[in-house]
Amino acid sequence: MRLIPSTRGGMLWRALVAAVMVIGFAAATTAVAALLQVRQITQYIDATPAFKSSPSVTVPNPGSPQTILLVGSDHRAGTPFRDVNTDTMMLVRLDPSSKTINLLSVPRDLRVQIPEGGGLATGKLNAAYYFGGPGLLVKILQQQVFPGLKVNHVIDVGFGGFEKMINAIGCVYTDVDHRYYNNTAVTDYSSIDIQPGYQKLCGADALSFVRFRHTDSDIVRNARQQDFIRWAKSQFSQDQVITEEATLLNIFGHNATTDHNLHTTDGLINLFDLVAFSAGHTIKQVPFPAIELPCVASATAQTPCYVTADTGPEQAAFQAFMTPSAVAPASSAPASAAKAGGGKPGGGGGGGANAPGLMSDVSDGKAQAGALGRIGIPIYFPKLIRAGSNYCSVNTSICPLEYGSGPGEYPRAYLLHDRHGVAHYAYRMTLVMNPGLGQYYGVQGTTWLDPPILSSPSATKMVGGKQLLLFANGSKLSLVAWRTPQAVYWISNTLTDDITNRQLVAIAASLMKAG
Repeated sequence: MRLIPSTRGGMLWRALVAAVMVIGFAAATTAVAALLQVRQITQYIDATPAFKSSPSVTVPNPGSPQTILLVGSDHRAGTPFRDVNTDTMMLVRLDPSSKTINLLSVPRDLRVQIPEGGGLATGKLNAAYYFGGPGLLVKILQQQVFPGLKVNHVIDVGFGGFEKMINAIGCVYTDVDHRYYNNTAVTDYSSIDIQPGYQKLCGADALSFVRFRHTDSDIVRNARQQDFIRWAKSQFSQDQVITEEATLLNIFGHNATTDHNLHTTDGLINLFDLVAFSAGHTIKQVPFPAIELPCVASATAQTPCYVTADTGPEQAAFQAFMTPSAVAPASSAPASAAKAGGGKPGGGGGGGANAPGLMSDVSDGKAQAGALGRIGIPIYFPKLIRAGSNYCSVNTSICPLEYGSGPGEYPRAYLLHDRHGVAHYAYRMTLVMNPGLGQYYGVQGTTWLDPPILSSPSATKMVGGKQLLLFANGSKLSLVAWRTPQAVYWISNTLTDDITNRQLVAIAASLMKAG
């Protein structure tokens, strides 16, 4: 028996990628994949019972916008929440009148009041699970963080489910901004060893990448997770997801815990209808206006490293999250990027030199190219870099060492393998503005002419004789690329997009060939 009219089938099939990547990735990946019969999906979801103490969710009317709370934790599906803290909390907004899917991450270290022993105790938001499970988490978000918030669904996926999901879809090509390393033998943190540069990350490495916080703030970590969602959503076709339908659903059913409404036929139909309208929408990342408070040590104890926020900016972020986007960011370049130009065609990469806040640094760029040597790809480096930034190098202490490691591989020459296993030459130069704030940006080159990260430019612009590809993340540019017959090159912004649009365009326009 078909539970969905055939006239809606095509629309739902077109929604597959959005379903997997939206109700799926982040600190947790929840894979609600191909939809043929809702009863079949409920059988998979019922592999794990719904939350025993149902969170305060608002059952939406059919066709209405929905807000989903994605939770990533070390909670095992079907087990009690006691002794479990949440690792990531992300709100996802699906609105049929919007051209974007809005994401808003809430810092795990956000200072809140948590009911404990009949009173209130100051603590971190991620401890809400320990004291009251998803119900208490939703209640604190609604009463203390975002008054007016209505959560329609809660989905909690354990870390094991995330790893399995990443492997099932064939891993994710990721733009790694700097060296990530930790040796568990030296610290209590989980081990990680990922070199900088564009590369494919699979299960354990992908999880380590999105969870990493040893030297990062909550702000940088949340931005990294949202970037990972964006990269994942942009590189998978319907056919790829359909092929792995049964595997994805099985992983979801055994690793996710949801609210009761998603265990009902009506609840699933309502959600999937909305997902269908969101197919093809771009991701809009809404930053949380976090203020990091200092960790103060005393003779007897240390004050926890809290995050807080002023009420005004906090509510402004919530309104931006709830407000539908009238124009998709992918339809045009941000206005400030459109104004970034200047320079004469063929001017040796000097276009955009009028962008403020940049400086010329040819000598260090040449030194980076020299350190790479002859690697099978023409090497380009930017004549202009952000003022106050420096190249990371194995010969200097510019970039801090990670826990228990020697210097990262700076600059890095390597082979980048595409999905067919074909090897392409690649290199990465890493620059740092402020390591304490996680502000790294990069220069990437590869002979892989069509990597997934360059599949959907927001706009193109001729600057300084170069046809630049602009990639927007909301109103900010996250990447600016340039193609040649032999290779492609791009400048990656920091995870928190600290380089202005004009500056990023100018840096890319200033790319010059070594030698």
